[in-house]
Amino acid sequence: MTEKRITARAHTNIALIKYWGKRDEKLFLPMNSSLSLTLDAFYTDTTTSFLPESQEDIFILNGVTQEKKEQEKISAFIDLFREAAGISTKIKVESTNHVPTAAGLASSASAFAALGTSLNELTGMKMDKTTLSTFVRQGSGSATRSIFGGFVEWDMGTNSFDSCAKQIDDASWDIAMLTIPVSTDKKKLSSREGMKLTVETSAFYPAWVAQAGKDLHMIKEAIAAKDFIRLGEITEANGMKMHGTMLGAIPPFSYWEPLTVKVLQKVTEIRGQGLPCYYTMDAGPNVKVLCRKSQAAEIKQILDDTFPENLSIFSGVGQGAYLLTDIEKGRNE
Repeated sequence: MTEKRITARAHTNIALIKYWGKRDEKLFLPMNSSLSLTLDAFYTDTTTSFLPESQEDIFILNGVTQEKKEQEKISAFIDLFREAAGISTKIKVESTNHVPTAAGLASSASAFAALGTSLNELTGMKMDKTTLSTFVRQGSGSATRSIFGGFVEWDMGTNSFDSCAKQIDDASWDIAMLTIPVSTDKKKLSSREGMKLTVETSAFYPAWVAQAGKDLHMIKEAIAAKDFIRLGEITEANGMKMHGTMLGAIPPFSYWEPLTVKVLQKVTEIRGQGLPCYYTMDAGPNVKVLCRKSQAAEIKQILDDTFPENLSIFSGVGQGAYLLTDIEKGRNE
């Protein structure tokens, strides 16, 4: 029992139709359904093992044992699996983020998706991916989508059991993304805090929820038709609407920095020169640029020449979360 070590990997995702707001804070049930693209450039590797002699869980992130507050957060998440599996043994979590933490690059998505995938195997639950997505959702809402690869929809559902994710397309049709790291510093206002403030105080928020459902329907049609231009237009408009809701909060806030605006302007300029590309942003200053994979190198060169101190990072389409041992078995998606 003590020698059983399970390692899983999960990739981040970038929401094209944003998740911004919860209708249930405890269960992480969203106000609206969302849709994302899983990215292969950023990921988290997590190993879990049993601690039969220990009185508490241990959480080690990037080689550093975490303080009590973070330990308790992880233990609460592990409890979901312990309760379902009917066990009480304490667990050691060793996690390495290949993503800057808390900088708007969705590190929590890959982190909880990797942890959930590892715990699913360690505890013997062996849930299917759809069911597993309802568990990891309770650690981080966006982790729901990182269980799958390609284009993934998180259906808001009606309760904790059907608020889950599913892959709607493998995105194998010339899709890529560039990330411009405007800042990888830890955010002053976390996504969770910003989201809560927006839901509770922004006059713009009700309109956001109403439009998000329409945007989701339209983007799914664009994906089904493999219409990249329409996909990009909807992505860009939806992301900016989300950030607009923050300006209507009390007090107003923004994750943008001066360089953020310059990058957005440059992307618009590149598009005007005949290279289709579209920006989006999560809760942070960093800009992601949706583009065709076949044109990514050319667009990247222009961005890197313009912002040499903030070199962009190329990402292809990522696969769903998997056990690292599955690579040898050919079971990875």
